[in-house]
Amino acid sequence: MSLHIIIDGYNLIRQSATLSRLDQQDILLGREALVGMLAAYRKIKPHPITVVFDGQHSSAFSAQRHRQKGISVRFSPKGTSADDVIKRMACKEREKALVVSSDREIIDYVASCGAATISAPQFEAKIEMAAHLDNHSNEADDFSGWTATTKKKGPARRLSKRQRRNRVKIKKL
Repeated sequence: MSLHIIIDGYNLIRQSATLSRLDQQDILLGREALVGMLAAYRKIKPHPITVVFDGQHSSAFSAQRHRQKGISVRFSPKGTSADDVIKRMACKEREKALVVSSDREIIDYVASCGAATISAPQFEAKIEMAAHLDNHSNEADDFSGWTATTKKKGPARRLSKRQRRNRVKIKKL
């Protein structure tokens, strides 16, 4: 099953310390830095990624869709918020979607449609970890004989079905 990552663009930018500094200088710098970061991540993990930006107050980006560095970039049409576009996409994709946002309204709505969710800071940490592991993959070969194992003792608390599915999708990141 292919995992489609749908990202609330401005939410992720404003939640990130490095991206928000660029965004404060120029909004275009923040968007370009986000797309660059996602393109680097996509080289490591080839999941389809769509970033949705709010375009309702800007006539220049109205209903614009394009691909940039292998990342699908969408701007919401005039009169529609990016949240609505994300909700529609997630409900259409359902089980195949993983939505990245810290907006509680989006998270609740998308989860009710059956899509998985992850907060913006958690997703950024996953991206950084993947990049770090990819950069240091040669060093990992030095420890090829060592494996970390953790064996649980006692009865385990089983998560709900939705939480287990969400965890499986997040592990794919």
